[in-house]
Amino acid sequence: MNVEIVRVAKGRVKWSDAGSQEYLKRIHLWKVTETTIKPVHRGEVVERRASESEDVRKRLKPTDRVIVLDERGEQVSSETFADWMQTSMNEGIKRVVFVIGGPFGHDPSLRQEAWKVLGFSPLVLNHELVRVVLSEQLYRASTIILGGSYHH
Repeated sequence: MNVEIVRVAKGRVKWSDAGSQEYLKRIHLWKVTETTIKPVHRGEVVERRASESEDVRKRLKPTDRVIVLDERGEQVSSETFADWMQTSMNEGIKRVVFVIGGPFGHDPSLRQEAWKVLGFSPLVLNHELVRVVLSEQLYRASTIILGGSYHH
């Protein structure tokens, strides 16, 4: 199974790049790639969200399992997160796509279309910080699935 992280961001943030890559390089269970979509800087907030969400949709395949990250999303344990990934593998999903929104979040329609909406905190977190946390949780999930010692 492949994992894609699609994020709406400027890109090239050294601390986030370093933190994310540190965890992603440790993952041997899945091939993980990242795609950066530039944020929209013009128009009303609702239009920006809609445009960015449409840019995300252009990168999705009908067979993708999409998990949107949003502060209103379900907050789960690392074990439950690992179960989501294991379930996706067991069901033969070819690609799980995690979507990190830009400064104004996601268009509501993208959240509705997603398989899951995941929240790491009820706090609004910087999208670069979310990227690092997601990378760490993907690594943690892979070790839970494989029975490694990283998780406890």
